[in-house]
Amino acid sequence: MDVVRLDGIPGMRFPAGRHTRVLVGEGGLNAKSFCQGYVVIPPGAGVPEHTHPQEEVYLILSGAGEMTVDGETLAVNGVCAIYVPSGMPHALVNSGEEEMAFVFTYAPAGKVDHWAQEMTGRLG
Repeated sequence: MDVVRLDGIPGMRFPAGRHTRVLVGEGGLNAKSFCQGYVVIPPGAGVPEHTHPQEEVYLILSGAGEMTVDGETLAVNGVCAIYVPSGMPHALVNSGEEEMAFVFTYAPAGKVDHWAQEMTGRLG
């Protein structure tokens, strides 16, 4: 049985302010069909608008913010799930006063380009 603990994953801090730790995928458990991670966003920070070929679900666990998918913006808070179809532009901002935590799951597995784009200043 393979097990990974969140507190054992250093993760990545992105320029837009969030801290992302991959639980399933590169650096985490090895699944062939999907990737999953845990993200904490401080107030005022977020995930810049981006697209990727994978479909994705954001599961907001706590906090409050605004999720935009294909130009439509909705208030979100814990616990709710948002489906993002393949190729659809989407973004998330923590508009609350406390940290926001969410789990993302996307399929198929593989790296998403927007992480490298944001880290090198080409996104956000």
